Amino acid sequence: AFCLQPDVSSGNCWPLQGHEGQVVIRLPAEILPTSVTVQHIFKELSPSGTVSSAPRDIAVFGVDVDGEEEVPLGSFTYDIGKEAMQTFPLEV
Repeated sequence: AFCLQPDVSSGNCWPLQGHEGQVVIRLPAEILPTSVTVQHIFKELSPSGTVSSAPRDIAVFGVDVDGEEEVPLGSFTYDIGKEAMQTFPLEV
């Protein structure tokens, strides 16, 4: 498993401004990902009592072997009514 941030406690996040955002992650070696896991705080643990800041529609892209063109790997919707940690398969 690969974790971008080992401390996933409340308040340790990547806040984004507005309703859309983009995160780019550059890895030191080529990988072939098979899934992506998204985790958001439980509603009960949220200081605001809501999870309205949770991501919704997510698209994941990689780059081709030359590192030049984006390749779509999958699109999915994070459902705030389900578990806080959700894993989605990628098209590889």
